[in-house]
Amino acid sequence: MTTLTARVATESRLPPLLRLLILTQLAFNIGFFAVLPFLAEHLGGTVGMAGWLVGFVLGLRTFSQQGLFVVGGALADRYGIRPVVLAGCVLRIAGFGWLGYAERTWAVIGAVLLIGFAAALFSPAVESEVARQAVVREESGGGSRTRVLALFTVAGQAGAFVGPLLGVLLLSADFRSVCLAGAGIFVLVLAGHARLLPQHIPGRERVRGRGGLGPLLRNRRFLALCCAYGAYLLAHNQLYLALPAEVERATGSQAPLAWLFALSSLLVVTAQLPVTRRVGARLSLRRSMAAGLALIATGFAVVAAALPAGRTGTAALAPAAGFVVLLTLGQMLVAPAARAWLPDLAADGRLGLYTGALSSVSGLVVLLGSAATGTLLDTGLPAAVPWLLLAAVPAAAIALLPRDPARA
Repeated sequence: MTTLTARVATESRLPPLLRLLILTQLAFNIGFFAVLPFLAEHLGGTVGMAGWLVGFVLGLRTFSQQGLFVVGGALADRYGIRPVVLAGCVLRIAGFGWLGYAERTWAVIGAVLLIGFAAALFSPAVESEVARQAVVREESGGGSRTRVLALFTVAGQAGAFVGPLLGVLLLSADFRSVCLAGAGIFVLVLAGHARLLPQHIPGRERVRGRGGLGPLLRNRRFLALCCAYGAYLLAHNQLYLALPAEVERATGSQAPLAWLFALSSLLVVTAQLPVTRRVGARLSLRRSMAAGLALIATGFAVVAAALPAGRTGTAALAPAAGFVVLLTLGQMLVAPAARAWLPDLAADGRLGLYTGALSSVSGLVVLLGSAATGTLLDTGLPAAVPWLLLAAVPAAAIALLPRDPARA
C-alpha cells in the first residue's frame, strides 16, 4: 500500500485533486472490504438468519448501491461532488456503526440499505470527477486519460486486497469490532475530505435543471456501451458463482478460492499500469475493450475444453487458474477503457449522471444474467455447457460496442 501511495504521488506529477480522489478509492475499499467478506457468515451464524434471508439481505445491499448509482451521479451533477461525497461518508459511518449493533432482521436490513446507499452517493461522484480530471489532464498534454483511470482501478483493487486482511485481524475479537473499524476508516476519510476537497472545482459547472434522463435513454452509443460493460461485469461475477462450483468439483473444497482471488488481486495491482501503458499506445478504446472481452471469452472456453476429461485434484485447478488469469487480463483492458470512453458519450454537464447510469444499467444486466447462470448451473447439463454459453456472452458483447468512438 505504501508503494501505491508513492506511485500516486509521483505518477507524472498528478495534480493534488486527482491524487486525493485516487487515494480516496483506496481508503473506500479498505473500509468496505474489511466488513463485506464476513457479513454473510455473521448473518447466518451470529444473527441466525435462514440462508434465503441472508441472500435476500445481500441482494438488497447490491440493489441499494448499484441500482441507485444513477441517483448519486445526478446529485453530483446538481450539487457538486463535495456535499455528495461528505454525505455518503456520514451515511457509511452510520451504517457500519448500526450494523455492528444490529441483532434483529429489520435493523440489519436498515443498516445494509444505509451502507449501500452511501456508496451510491460517493462512488459515482468520485468516479465521474476522476474521469473528468483525466480528460482535462490529457487535453493539456499531461498523458493518456486511460492511464489515470488504470491507476484508479489499481487503487481500488489494492483496497479490496488489504481490507479483508484487516477484517481477519479484527474478527478475532468480534464482528462488531470489524464494523467499528470500518466506520473509523470512513471517519478519517470524512475528516480528510472536509479539509482537502475544494468547495468549487474549476471547470465543473453544476446543472441547474432537469431533463438529463430522456437524452440518456435515447443515447444509443451510451446504452450499447452499458450493455457491453454489463456483459463484462456478468463474466466477472462468475468469480463468485461459476468458479466456486468448478473449484468444488475439482478439489472437493472451497479453500483454493482464496488463492485464486489473491492471484487476481495481485495481477491487477502489479500489472495494470504496465498493461495500460503498452495497450494505450497501440489500441483505440473500442479495440481495447474488444480485446479484453475476447480474452474473457477465451478464459471461459479454457475451462469448457478441460471439463470433459473430468480430472480432479490439485492439478485439475489449472484450467480454473487460467480462467482467473485471462479474466483479470481482460478486466485490465475493459474497465479503464470503458471509464475513459464515458466522457466522450456523456452530455455536457451530465458526466455524474452517465457514470451512475453505467453502473446501474450494467448492474441490471448482471442481476438478470446471474439468475440465468444460476439456473444453468443447476439444470444438470454437461458441465462444459454453462461455461461455453458464458464464453458466448463476452464474445457477443464485442458486436455491441459503439462503432464510431469520438476519440481513437
